[in-house]
Amino acid sequence: MSNSIDFNGRPFHFIGIGGIGMSALAYVLAKRQIPVSGSDLRPNQITRKLESLGAHIFSRQEASNLEFFRPQESTNGVLLNSQKQLLVDHTILPQVICSTAINTSNLEYKAALELGCPILHRSDVLAALIADYHSIAVAGTHGKTTTSSMIGYMLLQAGLDPTILVGGEVNAWEGNARLGASQYLVAEADESDGSLVKHAPEIGIITNIELDHPDHYETLEEVIDTFQQFAQGCKTLIGSIDCETVRDTFGRLAQSLKPTISYSLHPDTNADYTVTNIDYRADGTTALVWEKGKAIGVLNLRLLSRHNLSNALAAVAVGRLLGLEFGEIAKGIATFEGARRRFEFRGEAAGITFIDDYAHHPSEIRATLAAARLQARPGQRVVAIFQPHRYSRTLTFLEEFAESFTHADVVVLTDIYSAGEPDLGQISGEQLAAEIAKHHQQVIYQPTLSSVCESLLLTLRPGDLALFLGAGNLNQAIPEIIATLREPATVTATS
Repeated sequence: MSNSIDFNGRPFHFIGIGGIGMSALAYVLAKRQIPVSGSDLRPNQITRKLESLGAHIFSRQEASNLEFFRPQESTNGVLLNSQKQLLVDHTILPQVICSTAINTSNLEYKAALELGCPILHRSDVLAALIADYHSIAVAGTHGKTTTSSMIGYMLLQAGLDPTILVGGEVNAWEGNARLGASQYLVAEADESDGSLVKHAPEIGIITNIELDHPDHYETLEEVIDTFQQFAQGCKTLIGSIDCETVRDTFGRLAQSLKPTISYSLHPDTNADYTVTNIDYRADGTTALVWEKGKAIGVLNLRLLSRHNLSNALAAVAVGRLLGLEFGEIAKGIATFEGARRRFEFRGEAAGITFIDDYAHHPSEIRATLAAARLQARPGQRVVAIFQPHRYSRTLTFLEEFAESFTHADVVVLTDIYSAGEPDLGQISGEQLAAEIAKHHQQVIYQPTLSSVCESLLLTLRPGDLALFLGAGNLNQAIPEIIATLREPATVTATS
């Protein structure tokens, strides 16, 4: 694929424009008045928003879609195409953007090759945007979306008007992206396919490093190598030394005299930013923040649990590096409500509270369930409903998944969401349920979303906290269950 990006008005066409990462890029380009088109087989709220900005969305992935920006002529030879000022030799070939999910048999991809269109990976576009701004890129196996959203929100509240691209939707800017007028850009930088190495931000953040994508990486060492290459491209690196792997990476980078800033929840680590007087509560978290051995103020978060306090420390480090007073930082963080699908409250019915969370790795599940247990009232059951994501991940971390539900009172599992992977017959949701049952007293397996709904209507009881976990489509069941529970009971009159 080519990696030369033209932001001077040449059109962009996104294959699979409705994806969370692709749509964020398309949004920023459309807001910059660059012509954008794209295709997606499943129109959604995101694609409708892009259409409202002038992007043209195709509901089918066909070769003819790439003809959209070619000039149209009327019978008198007058050009009808609204982009006629861009025409070169009466031909426009769009820059075609793909994600790793698009394969070479895709009709649009094949047409782009035949036409000679520049073909780019979505990470190439993000890398070019990062190079265009004073950029802050948040990387890490877990916590990227929350940390990047929190930093973006903090800068927005401080009046710095950043451009933001994140992997989740945030109410503060009504989506997964916003275009600001300042030099600052905050972006979530993904390691899943190795493209993280393309990014060279002014400030890079690493929240933690674990193996999470065995479909791309065979070993943790390969993941570490990707993060090290990313770290070497950052002008300043900020990292959590509570993660041993990040701590080791910092040690190696110290030899190159790269500016580094560390943060930790443990004062005895001598990190640049740390905390004491921590109070984890059901309605949020409070802690006293220390900067290089000096107390600088109290931080209040609406978000729960230790992993979000760690994410907030990363935001503090960024804010201070950019010259913000701690009071400005704390004020912004105190009102940040989080991204959607990150412990997101979805409603209440029949006395049952429904929470939706994107957690799909054993570490994330443990952290999210710990937060749920913190929020749960005495005697309140935490019911974890989990949809495994990808066969490769489920198989690789089978034992870790089996041991990650200790904070749940009841575990309900459905079958594996493939995310496009072939089923090789090596692992199933039912097998995972059997493994979890070795460590947990109450495990229920239901193979389909419809059977999960039916089972939950029998299993849930007033007072429960129902936590839906996974990166697939499990959360689509939540509205149906809530609606059913809210239906008035049918009373049959008897004579």
